[in-house]
Amino acid sequence: MSANNDSFVKTVTVAVVLCLFCSLVVSGAAVVLKKEQQANKAADVQRSILIAAKIVKPEEQADFTKLFNENIEAQVIELATGEVASEFEAAKFDQRQAAKDPALSIKLQKQDDPASIRRQSKYAKVYLVKNGDKVESIVLPVHGYGLFSTLYGFIALEGDTRTVAGLRFYEHGETPGLGAEVENPQWVAKWPGRVVLNDQFKPSLELVKNGANEKNEVDALSGATYTSNGVENLVNYWLGDNGFGPFLAKVRGGQHGV
Repeated sequence: MSANNDSFVKTVTVAVVLCLFCSLVVSGAAVVLKKEQQANKAADVQRSILIAAKIVKPEEQADFTKLFNENIEAQVIELATGEVASEFEAAKFDQRQAAKDPALSIKLQKQDDPASIRRQSKYAKVYLVKNGDKVESIVLPVHGYGLFSTLYGFIALEGDTRTVAGLRFYEHGETPGLGAEVENPQWVAKWPGRVVLNDQFKPSLELVKNGANEKNEVDALSGATYTSNGVENLVNYWLGDNGFGPFLAKVRGGQHGV
């Protein structure tokens, strides 16, 4: 009987040890995989910023982190004032997470929320595109609702803060062949040179059907009215007084090194 008990105890012990070992391996692999996923996501965001800034082309392969560090300076700003928020480290600041934190965000009323984002971080990360000591353009993160999803992207503005230098949407769930054409290089190529703030520096972008003839107009996406409206709304919102408007005013006043 004693021998049987010893055998049972050994079997259970081996099983427990094996289970613990396997769980440690799985946990370790999950941690490594999560870090890799986070690193890949960060690299993809950097790539999108570089594409918006016209530093790399969409099809180009390169060391995006190296190019980002050589050409881009990231700052965290307070949206309400346009001032640098020095209490945050730009490399670690996550605007999406901040928007979920009641202490770092505000809930938007429907009438004040044309981009349908519901909550807005009080702070945002901006990207200054540098050529030596000179800032040539500014890349701003924008997001808002289309037809089926929230679109996340970057819009790059020339130093005058009015003229589009580039655009890049890097995350969305819009309909393939319709709203998903926000990623189509031929459509994106229509944005540079468009003037999205009027003479009073108020948002003036319009996505129009049947041909864009004015400097503030861009062709709407064919067959994707809701997505087109969403893009118009989100760009105008983020360039307005409740978005990056105060920051852009500071830039025009000579702050932020532009």
